[in-house]
Amino acid sequence: MSAVANPATVAECLRVGAGFSQGDRNWIVEQFGTLDARLAAFHADSTELEVSVKDREARGQKVTLECWVSGGDKIVTTSSEEDLHAAIMDVRDDLRRRLNDAKTKQEPRHNRHLREIPQPADLEV
Repeated sequence: MSAVANPATVAECLRVGAGFSQGDRNWIVEQFGTLDARLAAFHADSTELEVSVKDREARGQKVTLECWVSGGDKIVTTSSEEDLHAAIMDVRDDLRRRLNDAKTKQEPRHNRHLREIPQPADLEV
């Protein structure tokens, strides 16, 4: 697998949506930093992340993290954790799992390409 020339990073691809200010962005980028390793497989110019919160600081607050990667479906993760930090961690971890699952689905079943396929002449009778 070849390396991506301009790998995606949270810092480059994250937009803050409703409920967050630009002042919150740096804190969120820090919290989402562990996503960089997974995002590095995608091109920065075709990857977008957006985090938003509805009813911030209220009992029914809902944090939503959306991810668009070129050639794939939109991935949406949500959390209803009452603590904002816990909710941010929840959507981050869920996105990481979903990106891992998507990558696994794209790999050949059981990594057949890594195994040597015996030829008829190699088989003992």
